[in-house]
Amino acid sequence: MEFGPIWRAMLRNKGGFLLIALQIAVTMTIMVNAIAIIQERSRNIARPSGLDEANTFTLVSVSIGEDMDNKSLIDEDLDLLRGMPGVLNATASNSMPLLQSGWSEGLTLEPGEGKSDSSSALYFADEHTADTFALNFVEGANFEPNQVEWRNHEVNDWPPFVIVSRALAEDLFPDETGSYVGKTFYIDDDNPVNIIGVVERMQAAWQGWSGLERSMLVPQRQDWNFTRYIVRTEPGYREELMPEIEDMLVKSNPDRIIQSVRSMDEVRKLAYLGDAAMIRILTFIVALLTVITGLGIVGLASFNVSRRTRQIGIRRALGATRPAIVRHFMVENLLVSVIGIGVGGILAVALNMFMVEAFALEPLAWYVIPAAMSVLLIVGQLAVAGPARKASNVTPAIATRSV
Repeated sequence: MEFGPIWRAMLRNKGGFLLIALQIAVTMTIMVNAIAIIQERSRNIARPSGLDEANTFTLVSVSIGEDMDNKSLIDEDLDLLRGMPGVLNATASNSMPLLQSGWSEGLTLEPGEGKSDSSSALYFADEHTADTFALNFVEGANFEPNQVEWRNHEVNDWPPFVIVSRALAEDLFPDETGSYVGKTFYIDDDNPVNIIGVVERMQAAWQGWSGLERSMLVPQRQDWNFTRYIVRTEPGYREELMPEIEDMLVKSNPDRIIQSVRSMDEVRKLAYLGDAAMIRILTFIVALLTVITGLGIVGLASFNVSRRTRQIGIRRALGATRPAIVRHFMVENLLVSVIGIGVGGILAVALNMFMVEAFALEPLAWYVIPAAMSVLLIVGQLAVAGPARKASNVTPAIATRSV
C-alpha cells in the first residue's frame, strides 16, 4: 500500500479530512489535560490522613440540661467508651483530620507581634488522642496525664507542651538537621510552647488548605457543652459498634443529644465530595468527546464510501481485492488521525503549561500523551472499520449501473 497516492487523493478533497483532524486535535487536547486533572484529584483523595481510618468513627454530644457538669459528663463518657468491648481507645477533641471544621493558629519563632512564620491546625488532646488517631511517633513521646489541662473558653491560655506533625516541624525549622524535640515556637505572638513529640503524619481538618499536613496536638480538654468524641475500634468492629455506642450514650444521660455519627470513610467522602464530582464529570466529558470523535470518523468514512462508489467499483474491476479496499480506507484514516493527534499533542502541552502556571497544577506525566495518542488511533481505526468493510463489498457491476 503506497501512502503517496492516498495522500495526494486526500489533498484534492481536504475539507472533510481537515475537519476530522481538527476534531481529533481538540479531543486530544481536552482529553490529555482532563486526565491530568483526574490524576491530580485522585492523588489528593488517596492522601493518607495519618489515622486508622478503617476502624475510626466520630460522634458529637450536645448537652441540653441546665447546670450540666460537662467535665464529669466527658469523663464518664470516655470511661464508658474505653471500657466497651471492641473499642481500642477513645478521646474527646474539637476536631479531627478532614472534618472540614476546626481551629488554626499562626505561629512565630520569636515573641512579639509580627508576620507568622507558619500556621497549623490545632487538635485539643489528652494522653489517649495519639493512640486513638493511631499516630506514628518519629521522635519524642506522648503527653503524660499530668500535662493535660482543662481549657477555659473564656481565657486564651496555652500549655507549654505540644506534639507536632513532621511537616509542621520542617516548615518551622527548615534548616534543622537534628532533633525537633525541645524546639520552641510561639502561639498568639507571645505564648511559648515546646515540642515534646513529632508524629509522621497528621492532616489538618481542611483538605483544600495549603497547610494540610501541618497540625499539632495541644494537651487541653474543652469544658464545653459541645463535645466531639473520636473512637478507634478493633479491626472489623466499627460498623457494629457505631449504633451500639450511640444508643449507650443516649441511655447514659438523657439530658443531651447524640448527633453526627460518622465513620472516617464518610468523613473522607464528604471532604472530597467536590474532587470526586470533578473526576466523574471529566471522565464523562472525555468519554463523550471520544465517542463523538469516533462518530465523526464513521460519518466521514461513510460519506466517502457513498461518494466514491464508482471509483471503488473501477478499482475492483481492475483487480483490487477486498482487503486492499479496506486497507485504503484504514490508511486514509490513519493519516488523518496522525495529523490530528500530532497537532493535539502540541496544543495539549501548551495548555498544560498554561494551567500549571495559572492554577498551580502538576505537570503532565510523561506517559499521558502517548497513551492518549494510542487510544485515539485505536478509536479511529475501529471507527473506520465498518465503512471500510462496506466499501470492500462494492461490486464492479453495481458501480457500472451507478454511472
